[in-house]
Amino acid sequence: MTKIELRRHYRAARKAFVAGLAPGERERLERALADVIAPALPGHRMAGSYAAVGDEIDPVWIEKAIGPHAFPRIAGPEIAFHLADWNELKPGFNSIPEPPETAPLVQPDLLLVPLLAVTETGVRLGQGRGYYDRALARLRQRHKVLAIGLAWECQIAPTLPAEPWDMPLDMIATPRRLVDCRKTR
Repeated sequence: MTKIELRRHYRAARKAFVAGLAPGERERLERALADVIAPALPGHRMAGSYAAVGDEIDPVWIEKAIGPHAFPRIAGPEIAFHLADWNELKPGFNSIPEPPETAPLVQPDLLLVPLLAVTETGVRLGQGRGYYDRALARLRQRHKVLAIGLAWECQIAPTLPAEPWDMPLDMIATPRRLVDCRKTR
């Protein structure tokens, strides 16, 4: 399949999975995600997260555990991470909640990454604009960054095409497991 077809396939799979959850099950799974990822969180000075939209897995319970953290803000072709509280977020690019431009700019050393699909080796399929690949490349030039993709199990792919500019994830967290992708490369 092409990347366009893969995106369509995994969006539909994610949507169907979330639509099929019983009342209360989504929150239970997202709380389980926070428990699963907990061993990977200590030792980082600043985390970057994201505001989930639609049927994306929501990192809110992880965010409560890590305390103050940054959210992405689209700035032209780049993402900048700003320290902000949820109540400061306003609809931005594509109506995705983002912090105000005046919020303090930070350089996360732990990054929670949204995705459409991912392999156990850390190959990530995103929305297709490359924002997270560029941000992760820029952050990794400055310092060590632990990039953890957050996914529902239905988003784990056997294989995905990778371009030279695609930045691999270090780990993947689902409500059922934490995969260290660095061990399989």
